[in-house]
Amino acid sequence: MEHKPEKAKKSKTTSMGTPKNFLVPIMLLHLRDWNSHGYELMEKIMQFGIESVDQGNFYRLLRQLEKDALVTSEWDVTSGGPAKRIYSITEAGEQYLEMWAGSLSHYQKMLDQFFNLYNPFFSPFRSASQTKNDDD
Repeated sequence: MEHKPEKAKKSKTTSMGTPKNFLVPIMLLHLRDWNSHGYELMEKIMQFGIESVDQGNFYRLLRQLEKDALVTSEWDVTSGGPAKRIYSITEAGEQYLEMWAGSLSHYQKMLDQFFNLYNPFFSPFRSASQTKNDDD
């Protein structure tokens, strides 16, 4: 019988605090400025740059945010057709968003330092057209 090496047990790695669910602060950010139906919110998030949003998970996440008192919803029966929920951010949601903004600001500083060390001449914010113009 051939002896196979045991797979190394997954050790607990120290989390560096990397954002695990970036969708939540993006949702709250959009709700901060306007109340929205779920579908409208999903469209805005995709316009923001999230390439694909699983509709089922999205609505489960909205319901969880409501359970956590970060958002609230009301039924909109004023428009024609079936009633739709309108979501709004709560004060607790605003505080949670502020916490994320502070955390992301810290990550931005670390990313800037990383790119400065990685390549001092690399600027992640320069567009390809700027680079091409610099080469002319």
